[in-house]
Amino acid sequence: MMKDTLSGLYEVVKDRQHNPQEGSYTCYLFEKGLDKILKKCGEECSEMIIAAKNQDNDELKNEISDLVYHVLVLMAERGLPIEEVEKVLEERRQKIGNLKQFHVSDHNT
Repeated sequence: MMKDTLSGLYEVVKDRQHNPQEGSYTCYLFEKGLDKILKKCGEECSEMIIAAKNQDNDELKNEISDLVYHVLVLMAERGLPIEEVEKVLEERRQKIGNLKQFHVSDHNT
């Protein structure tokens, strides 16, 4: 269900990007551009952290949802298909339980 929800929301975001509707907050973000979208991602991330520190799960679920929405807008703005993110997440899911392999990184880059 989560995948359908995220994919569906991403499709709505993409539709707003290509078919602007008056009064749409999503369209407003696209109109303002990348800097505004990034600012909102940062704000929502901060609000999520505060909700978590305050141990307020009702607020936390709302702030996580706000952050995910703004990240989807960012992905659309940058032309990053949700399938590419899903692929990375699936690769990471397959690595669960293999901490050493998961944390290997190239320190030369």
